[in-house]
Amino acid sequence: MKRSVFFISDRTGITAEMVGNALLSQFETLEFDTKTIPFIDTADKAREAVAQINAAAERNGLRPVVFDTIVRPELREVIRTSNAMVMDFFAAFIGPLEEELAQKSSFTVGKLHGSVDSEAYTNRIDAVNYALTNDDGRTTRYYDQADLILVGVSRSGKTPTSLYLALQFGIRAANYPFTEEDMDEEILLPRDLRQYKDKLYGLSIDPARLHAIRTERRAGSKYASLPQCQYELKLVEELFRRERIPFVNTTSRSIEEIASKILADTGMKRHLF
Repeated sequence: MKRSVFFISDRTGITAEMVGNALLSQFETLEFDTKTIPFIDTADKAREAVAQINAAAERNGLRPVVFDTIVRPELREVIRTSNAMVMDFFAAFIGPLEEELAQKSSFTVGKLHGSVDSEAYTNRIDAVNYALTNDDGRTTRYYDQADLILVGVSRSGKTPTSLYLALQFGIRAANYPFTEEDMDEEILLPRDLRQYKDKLYGLSIDPARLHAIRTERRAGSKYASLPQCQYELKLVEELFRRERIPFVNTTSRSIEEIASKILADTGMKRHLF
């Protein structure tokens, strides 16, 4: 039977989901039935949430797990009356921080999102627009505005990584594909890229995985053939090493892991918090 899990918040619930799912991912043999209950900002709403939690406990015969990011103490107290294992993130961290900082928390709902929301939204939209405009080598005119330029063979994960970096971190990421036309026993760094070499980061992938991805797109073509995939990846990785361009193999990594690896390797600062 799946274990019931509730993400509860006085805002959108995204933080509770992110942290809760990260913790639950460590229990790979279990299945979870998750539900998010956002905007719990009154005692009545808190009691309604408790009723849902208790109903799940009675229905399943197992205590649900609750991840709670509610700020106001009186509402957290209501949630703690439920028949559940409650992971109260504010109770866990605010107390020790108050002690260390020698100051009481203001318990202000939405403090994380308040005054920075407008600026963060603008940065995010600008970064996404930049990623779309500068996708797949469509233009190189605006590379001077790039925080990062992803390079690699076609279908190695450049576009989704660019968009993820834009959405999550406000990073302006362009991407440029090396194609068969760029390769003739050797591949050279194009002039448009060479002048921005310090912004380049490479993506590679295992040939068999690339073959499978390209086959879904163009089955039976030279482009999708395993020998062509092997050939392109060999030349491109040689280029990365020769030009000392940092790169990562994306085969067994999620987009989140790829992005984190890029940020760690480059020391690039996130523009959204």
